[in-house]
Amino acid sequence: MSSLDNPPLVSVVMPAYNVAWCIGRAVDSVLAQDYPARELLVVNDGSTDDTRAVLDRYGDRITVIDQANRGMCAARNVAIRRARGVYIAFLDADDWWLPDKLGRQVALMEQQADIGFSSTAARVEDENGRLLNLWPCRSGRTQMLETLFAENAAIAGGCSAVMARRHLIEQVGAFDESLRGFEDPDLWIRLAAVTGYACICEPLAVILRREKSVSRNIEAMRDSTLRSMHKNRSLLPPDLRGGFWRNCLAGAYADYAKPAYRAGRIGRAYADTLRALALSPLGRGRLCLGLLRDFLLGRPV
Repeated sequence: MSSLDNPPLVSVVMPAYNVAWCIGRAVDSVLAQDYPARELLVVNDGSTDDTRAVLDRYGDRITVIDQANRGMCAARNVAIRRARGVYIAFLDADDWWLPDKLGRQVALMEQQADIGFSSTAARVEDENGRLLNLWPCRSGRTQMLETLFAENAAIAGGCSAVMARRHLIEQVGAFDESLRGFEDPDLWIRLAAVTGYACICEPLAVILRREKSVSRNIEAMRDSTLRSMHKNRSLLPPDLRGGFWRNCLAGAYADYAKPAYRAGRIGRAYADTLRALALSPLGRGRLCLGLLRDFLLGRPV
């Protein structure tokens, strides 16, 4: 951790909805951080289980904000508006951190003023604690705007690994509450349009993958991905708003054609693949023709 004389406050934002089974682990991982200047804002988003009772055990060590159920984006945004920190760090209630996560990120961002948001590599585990994969840094430091259009999961660790300067979130706007399942990359795109990004290559966050997680809702993810790519197109440099953007959009259609096919939604799979082919016949032609062949022959994809 950095030896800062006056360490800046970090506001940790955690949405919570019916997570009594896991939120204690997440809260404990925040309170166990070796970085002292922190506040934890937990938004109890209309939970109907024992989430509030679990949170009550922590007393004044955390701040709990109760609201009627409005969804994860709205919960995070409520906490952002209440945050007092120079930095905002995000943690979902079913994920958790290693003890030096906050300190390492603050040290990085205090040393490099042009870095407006950062993340760390992460372990991705299943509900039994088995390692599914490591989510590595794509690059130690890079301008991410173009990369995020082409690779939506390029920010290592996703939301539970990201820390951002609060004034930049206020500048670009917080989470888009109309999106369901793609709100994180949507915010990263808007941040990458105005600031630099860096990643700590050690896995300092642990991400839980469950069958019922938001990322499994493919239809919502597809709709939100496409809407985000359209609304953020103007953030790209003018010379990338044509062929480059169409190629990225084609990639998104092709990506969502595969789970549609696996789910038996054959019409959607064909339609999205043909959209991708029409958008970028040179860039995605071979991929799309291969998918159409596999769909026709009934092969697994």
